[in-house]
This record gives sequence, C-alpha cells and structure tokens, in this order.
Amino acid sequence: MDTIARTSKHLGAAIRRYRRLQNLTQDGLGKKMHARQATISKIEAGEPATQLKTLMDALAALDLELVIRPRSKASPDEIENLF
Repeated sequence: MDTIARTSKHLGAAIRRYRRLQNLTQDGLGKKMHARQATISKIEAGEPATQLKTLMDALAALDLELVIRPRSKASPDEIENLF
C-alpha cells in the first residue's frame, strides 16, 4: 500500500500507521532508531523539525510528493506473478 505525504503532518501520520502495523510503541521505535520517545512523538505529530520541514518544503517547491511503502522482500519472479 502506497502512502502519499504532502506535508510533515501527512508523513508523521504515515510513520505512526506503519509503526503500529509493526506493533511497535513510540519507545520501541525510538530504541531501534537510537532516539527518544519524545522525538518519535514529535515526528508523528508532524512538528516542524528542521530537517523534516526542509525536506517537505523542498519537495513542495519541486511539485513532488513523498511515497512511503514497505520494501519488497519478494524475488523478481514472485513480483512478476502478482501481475
């Protein structure tokens, strides 16, 4: 499933959704990233962290959107069989 993110709030919501799909708490994700739970909370809230806001502003200026999807672990033959 593709997720389109056009703002930092969209991106934060997508990260939250995928975190929950993996049954991770904010603290659990933070530990995997070596970040504090509060940092994850801010990202998911779409708070304008400098790098994230800068990235989203650049994408908007280029008339682009960020698509987040799970990485494929299937072989090329398995992917081809989906179609």
